Amino acid sequence: MASERTYFDWNATAPLRPEARAAMLAALDASGNASSVHGEGRTARQRVEAARRRVAALVGGAKVNQVTFVSGATEANALALQPGIADRLFVSAVEHPSVLAGGRFAQEQVEILPVDGNGIVDLDALAGALVMAERPLVSVMLANNETGVIQPIAEIGAIVHAANGLLHVDAVQAAGRIPVDMRALGADLMSLSSHKIGGPQGAGALIVDSDQNLKPLIRGGGQERGLRAGTENVAAIAGFGAAAEAALAGLDAEAGRMAALRERLEGGLRAATPDAIIFAHGVGRLPNTTLVAVPGVKAETALIAFDLNGFALSSGAACSSGKVAASHVLAAMGVEPALARGAIRISLGPTTTETEVESLLIAWKRLVPSLLKGQSDQHLAA
Repeated sequence: MASERTYFDWNATAPLRPEARAAMLAALDASGNASSVHGEGRTARQRVEAARRRVAALVGGAKVNQVTFVSGATEANALALQPGIADRLFVSAVEHPSVLAGGRFAQEQVEILPVDGNGIVDLDALAGALVMAERPLVSVMLANNETGVIQPIAEIGAIVHAANGLLHVDAVQAAGRIPVDMRALGADLMSLSSHKIGGPQGAGALIVDSDQNLKPLIRGGGQERGLRAGTENVAAIAGFGAAAEAALAGLDAEAGRMAALRERLEGGLRAATPDAIIFAHGVGRLPNTTLVAVPGVKAETALIAFDLNGFALSSGAACSSGKVAASHVLAAMGVEPALARGAIRISLGPTTTETEVESLLIAWKRLVPSLLKGQSDQHLAA
């Protein structure tokens, strides 16, 4: 295996930002429970509340008291999706599995909304589906984790609110990569994740625009205004807040750099393999995300080859066991299964360099033809 590694899987998890590391170490070096009234406790509480302000600022129109810290976006999604605030749940076909699972709604209360060939929600189908619901809850992600496609959330929000509904937005991939203003988007609830923006794993947030009378998933204490019992993970929350502040401060510069690198990457991929298909290339996407497939190349084989050569890439979808799984996103977009099985996700980050992109393109030119030849030889042998 190559000794030098190059990381192109930022959509799975981003390396820890220096600012987040420093905030975490400071919190770990201190004592005190954030619920205690003594000096040490008040200091811990100050760290939590400072992080709350920074996370609220990351999504523009959010107020500080609307931010509830949880263990991650999966928990945030589960907390948001509950029948106590709506009679029916509508989710797009390209959502994260934690949203497709429906939270605390029964399966018969959940309806899947179709998307077009680029993975964008069919707005006419959405409006038609909401007619029969008295109080609908709609959950649509702002940007897709596999393709990077950005949804027309403001338009979706207008349709949902016209139907007397609520809109939940999974903004996990978008926050820190494109400008996000919760109020301008019309989101009533929004989920965020720390480790996608360079904070630690194990922290996330649900932001609720107004009092929706949510019922906690975890009961037993009054932490987080009664919405999430249990002693706060002060170090992780502090790291989350520091990462949010750094991501917001560097947003324009980082997005511009990543967009330029992505254009160089995709141009190089097409030049090296003219048959390469870049999914949803003609619509708005995150500046850092490329989902590509070459007919005849299987993602699992390709990922192993690139990994052995020092490159961390991802498939279109990876299940919890770490194996390559069929992509429900590409299936919803109408992509043929054989092509979908070859989808490779390349995601960049703020510290990705032009040299790293060039090195990946050099490896691509060398490895992909050999993978194609290997598949052809196997086919002939069969």
